[in-house]
Amino acid sequence: MTTNTKERMMPGAVIVGAGPGIGRSVARRFAGEGMPVALVSRTGRTLDVEGARGYRADCADEDALRAALDAARADQGVPDVVVYNAAIIRPDTAGEATVRAHLDAWAVNVVGALVTAAHVAPAMAGRGGGTFLVTGGMPEPRREYVSLSLGKSGVRTLVALLDQEYGPSGVHVASVTVAGPVAPGTPFDPDVIAEHYWHLHTQPRDRWEHEILHTGQDAA
Repeated sequence: MTTNTKERMMPGAVIVGAGPGIGRSVARRFAGEGMPVALVSRTGRTLDVEGARGYRADCADEDALRAALDAARADQGVPDVVVYNAAIIRPDTAGEATVRAHLDAWAVNVVGALVTAAHVAPAMAGRGGGTFLVTGGMPEPRREYVSLSLGKSGVRTLVALLDQEYGPSGVHVASVTVAGPVAPGTPFDPDVIAEHYWHLHTQPRDRWEHEILHTGQDAA
């Protein structure tokens, strides 16, 4: 494929951490707008998203993650929007999880998002714009979810840092913070939550938001 052909391609969406919940719903929302969609997951499955392509990578494996992002770009060009949705979600109290468990969770919950942004955002900035979104959670820390609370706090800080780095070049960096367990047919239905991602992606620059908190109240 020539460079000119790539430049004519419709900008697509890359979903990192494409599972059967929010990941699939966000992929379907963007695909429904006619955008090509790349799904990066440990299995490489396309989750029944029409027209999507699957790429295999563990988000804690930097080399594999970068390779999957490169493969998606080779197939679809520089993405218009990237969603980092990977997370290790498990209950653990203070002193319960081992150091290794904390490091593994931090690698996926925070560092994977940083690696993804550092790998794709410069090309977005060079093109003059794009959207980088991260799935957040735990708006208030909970003692029974120590590693996740730490990770989601780190995500909030990371979004601020990435906005400082790439926002001036036209890259909209934001998070969707989900304050409850995701399940279809509930106030935390993933299809409802997916609307926030599209809303952030389509915001004009003078009205950019950097966090949307989904409490489930509007969907109740």
